[in-house]
Amino acid sequence: MIEKLKGIEERFIKLEQLLSDPVVISDQKKYQSYLIEHGELNKIVPMFRKYEELLEEHKEAKELLKDIDLEIRAMAKEEIPGLDSKIEAVKSQLNILLMPKDPRDDKNVLLEIRAGTGGEEAGIFTGDLFRMYSRYTESKNWTLEIVEKNDSSSGGFKEIVFLVRGKGAFSSFKYESGTHRVQRVPETETQGRVHTSAVTVAVLPEAEDIDIDINPADLKIDVFRSSGPGGQSVNTTDSAVRITHVPTGVTATCQDEKSQHKNKAKAMNVLKSRILDAKVREEEGKRAAERKGQVGTGDRSGRIRTYNFPQGRMTDHRIGLTLYKLDSIMEGNIQEIIDELKTYNQAQALKEIA
Repeated sequence: MIEKLKGIEERFIKLEQLLSDPVVISDQKKYQSYLIEHGELNKIVPMFRKYEELLEEHKEAKELLKDIDLEIRAMAKEEIPGLDSKIEAVKSQLNILLMPKDPRDDKNVLLEIRAGTGGEEAGIFTGDLFRMYSRYTESKNWTLEIVEKNDSSSGGFKEIVFLVRGKGAFSSFKYESGTHRVQRVPETETQGRVHTSAVTVAVLPEAEDIDIDINPADLKIDVFRSSGPGGQSVNTTDSAVRITHVPTGVTATCQDEKSQHKNKAKAMNVLKSRILDAKVREEEGKRAAERKGQVGTGDRSGRIRTYNFPQGRMTDHRIGLTLYKLDSIMEGNIQEIIDELKTYNQAQALKEIA
């Protein structure tokens, strides 16, 4: 690990020189690339330097154990356990920083929320989850763009698909994929009985042209009239678009925009993301046995979380996390849950490395 970290430090020093080079500064594309790389290494190098300082302090303290002065030896003996603890803590942080990074983490993310069992109550909760994710997106200063939605009669959604744009969006949302269960008394329930409903969430990184290449000849494009709220063009023009990738059968629909051109662009973006997700899912399936200890980032059939409204409780079943602040969570304050899931996954990955 030390040799690897020394190499990183050398590259960091080299980047600092390059970023002050007038030739590099004049080439904005290259400059931005170096700046991003420097920013990533700047998370590691200071921690490595702190690690080296602690190792040096530890070495000096061990030397003092040989001192003829009894008081100095006693001080060194007292200091060493604290240094051991600090060294292990910094080493753990370095191991996490050196872990292979998910190349999808910095991508924009496509979320698909669909009502499952529970009828209209599931549709209402689909709307509640969409609102929760929307509030969280706002808190991160990211942007949200609705791609497709199908309203339910009770004010929620049968399904809603939306894109969140922002650096690190996928890394924050990727653990949301799965079945979300809600337990509460529906507004239509006259006897106060608690009902259980379920909603599924799918989380896909936005595909880029470099990620996937689609042959236009493999696409079947249908246009039709939009339905539901949306302005004067609804039900009067063929602005809605459905694209089918014939070889895989994957489809994407968009009718949120009044422009057929814009709907086609959005649908194409979703289609690429779904095809890429299917490929990644197939590859991950082959490695499932090796990753069985980690929190899943794609199993949509497994129940991952329960929102119990009578008790004001949220439980994430994958890591045994229970929080009694459901009102706050439904307002978009989900960072604590995301952080706990990331920490758990990192710990499992470190166990595998060990």
